[in-house]
Amino acid sequence: MKKYRRPYRIKRKKPIWKKRFFGLSILLLIISGGIFYLIFFASFFQIKEIKISGNEKVLTSDIENVAWEVLFSEGESIFILNPEKIKHQVLFSLPQVSQANVKREWPDGLIIEVRERKPAATFCQNGNCFFIDKEGIIFEPAPENSQLIKIFTEIGSLQNFSLGKKVLEKNIISSILKIESKLKEDLKITPESALLVSDERLNVKTFEGWEIYFDPTKDLNWQLTKLKAVLEEEISPEKRKNLDYIELRFGNLAPYKYR
Repeated sequence: MKKYRRPYRIKRKKPIWKKRFFGLSILLLIISGGIFYLIFFASFFQIKEIKISGNEKVLTSDIENVAWEVLFSEGESIFILNPEKIKHQVLFSLPQVSQANVKREWPDGLIIEVRERKPAATFCQNGNCFFIDKEGIIFEPAPENSQLIKIFTEIGSLQNFSLGKKVLEKNIISSILKIESKLKEDLKITPESALLVSDERLNVKTFEGWEIYFDPTKDLNWQLTKLKAVLEEEISPEKRKNLDYIELRFGNLAPYKYR
């Protein structure tokens, strides 16, 4: 009895487009494409408005222009904008701004809150004067008729300094402002300028034409106490017309010299 073999059938492979993983891949690709479009191109999420607050002297348009420059280069979608980069660019481009807070406002807005620098004095060098804040940073040109005390320095060379640069240490500014305040309030003396000769010597010139030599590294309260005592006990207002300087830097003494 003959045995019959079953005919061999060749199993056909399914086309790749009929396989399940292919369909899932296409679905994922479509979903990814949709998400990519929403993130980068959908107008609904593109920044359309920038709200600025806190500025008084700095123009709103200047802040907006800086922000738009970053958005144009990095992308205008609210999903991909970098608040820290916009903040950095605002502070870099606008020296008058001391602080900036940048926030998203969903779905298509941006909020920038700024704080401007306040002039504490004027810093002068090479015939140019600039407003300087309490941190020692110069941020805008100062007019010739500014009533703020003028600060000069003989320390270092600042030939190519620029706005937004720190030109004096905060403690130096603090010492000068303290001296100015005490002279005006306690002694009714108006200082005209302050010259930082060295770390240990600060020459304060009064509007009466005479000078006071301070050491900003030592106790200013004691130096001001000596000044008050010598003015009240030894140098009358009439004698001040011929006064050259009062030296306060050394010990308990306050020597002075007439012209």
